[in-house]
Amino acid sequence: MSSPEIASLSWGHMKVKGCSSSYKDCKVWPGGSRAWDWRETGTDHYPGVQPADLEEILRKGVQTLVIGRGMSEALQVPPSTLDYVKKQGVDVRVFQTEQAVKEYNALAGKGAKVGGVFHSTC
Repeated sequence: MSSPEIASLSWGHMKVKGCSSSYKDCKVWPGGSRAWDWRETGTDHYPGVQPADLEEILRKGVQTLVIGRGMSEALQVPPSTLDYVKKQGVDVRVFQTEQAVKEYNALAGKGAKVGGVFHSTC
């Protein structure tokens, strides 16, 4: 199963190829995507992305995880979260969201088993 391309990104709006709905924030993995609802894990800009936000994607067998911190990089990614991902044997890359989407799409286009979480506003 391949990782779906992120077809478009603008402030507060993301489209994933092959998915009829659009997202504000999203999770993607080989074979699928869904909305990233921060309320599920109590995530906020600070302290930021938690291991619980990433578990679902890591269970999909990704080799690389890309995190988009928002257009202005307001979403934090604590060192403990990065350590958690690395301990799973997964390469993790963190960028401003526009750059994160470019990185994710480049990896997906090469057939990599890549997943990601992307925040499309601040």
